[in-house]
Amino acid sequence: MPALEDFRCKWALVTGASSGIGAALARELASRGARLILTARRRERLEALAGELGAKGTETRIVAADLNDPAAPQQIYGATEGAGLTVDILINNAGLGQYGAFCTNDAGQELSQVRVNCEAVVGLSRLFLPRMVERRRGWVLVVSSTASFQPVPYLSTYAATKAFDRFFALGLAAEVARFGVKVTALCPGTTESEFFEVAHAGVFRSRNLQAASEVARLAIAALARGQRTIVPKRSGRLTAFLVRFLPVSLITHFVEKGARPKQ
Repeated sequence: MPALEDFRCKWALVTGASSGIGAALARELASRGARLILTARRRERLEALAGELGAKGTETRIVAADLNDPAAPQQIYGATEGAGLTVDILINNAGLGQYGAFCTNDAGQELSQVRVNCEAVVGLSRLFLPRMVERRRGWVLVVSSTASFQPVPYLSTYAATKAFDRFFALGLAAEVARFGVKVTALCPGTTESEFFEVAHAGVFRSRNLQAASEVARLAIAALARGQRTIVPKRSGRLTAFLVRFLPVSLITHFVEKGARPKQ
């Protein structure tokens, strides 16, 4: 697709690049000729991915940062755009979840979801997007989820943060389109990643996991053509369609019964 050529030699910043969809997005951008800035908490994993991409000729930088820290967005900005690198592609991928009853879940992890999934996305976008608008060129991908289309009991905070991400991306897309900047909300369904283990959410894991590489391929193609929402999994597209016609109370009733933790 010709639009993908626009990414060649551009600097792309990928958050949560140490595994899963983030690493797959980095590989996909590298295959399109982009230069990569990889950021996540786990430096050793970033170094391994940077080594892999570098061996294939991709120029790569690393910024180890924890987006649970409110100072991290400014740290990342200072090490990249603030240090003279022109970041034309911002991939807001970092995120986390936590399965279980809200009243008994770890309170710190509930708040961390809001900080990483929402606050950090806003903070990074606010730092990098104005420069894109000034240049009349840029791309922003915000990783949401099919969980953003309806409340999800026992992933209540996670689903709410992903709804925030999707609406945030759609609002930004409308604001900056006239400046030549494209914003896309990526809404993956169940995907091969560490999410289920980290969030202890195996109850939501399906047998038909979509490969992270496939999610990344479809996402980057959608970003290149300026598509504002991409739901890469067929079952996710069906869910997003059906919930428009079903009462939320009915959806949450059945999800709650099916997902309720075993006593």
